[in-house]
Amino acid sequence: MASRTTLLLGASGLIGSLCLQELLRAEAYRNVVALVRSPLGMQHAKLASHVVDFERRETFAEFTRVDDVFSCIGTTRSQAASDQAYRRIDFDIPNDVAQLSFECGAAQFLIVSSVGANPRSRVFYTRLKGEIEQALGRMPFQSVHIFRPSFLMGARPQSRPTEIALAKAAPFFSWMLAGPLRKNKPIQAAVVARAMVRAALAGASGVQIYEFDRIQALGT
Repeated sequence: MASRTTLLLGASGLIGSLCLQELLRAEAYRNVVALVRSPLGMQHAKLASHVVDFERRETFAEFTRVDDVFSCIGTTRSQAASDQAYRRIDFDIPNDVAQLSFECGAAQFLIVSSVGANPRSRVFYTRLKGEIEQALGRMPFQSVHIFRPSFLMGARPQSRPTEIALAKAAPFFSWMLAGPLRKNKPIQAAVVARAMVRAALAGASGVQIYEFDRIQALGT
């Protein structure tokens, strides 16, 4: 019987939209709460979508009383006006939601990070991903699930020329990524979304890291 409530960040993005569909299909979840910056434009008996201002905690604090949190929120250099704006989306929002949801009793937090995430990286993007992983790992959730995909394949709401070119080239260079390089292999966003939901339902404790092989095994 469905009994769990989950919170989803980034429901309009590539992985987020696929994760939303997986959560709505999962019998274990009774309610799916999506916090969004603009209306999703869809309805479902299990879905409660709330337009919030992530700059103001009071607009979303009341919705964080959930069992599990899925964070698929993110941005790109071209979309963020500055490093500060980038950090606000990729670090501050999931960190704020994590703190509030834990205080309200959430047991699990699942997040889409990136291959190469490292808080000591010289690259801003991978350093930022490493910093949010580190912050979440310090929170006393029952479990924190960190997904580190490389290039994501799938139909994006907004296609970018570079991503289209990479998606076309992926089958030709993917075979070269073997051994320690396997974690850099392109992966279908749908596989990542399924792996996230299945990981939440499996309920392994502690900090769990998922890279290509583990994501692929769980999501296919």
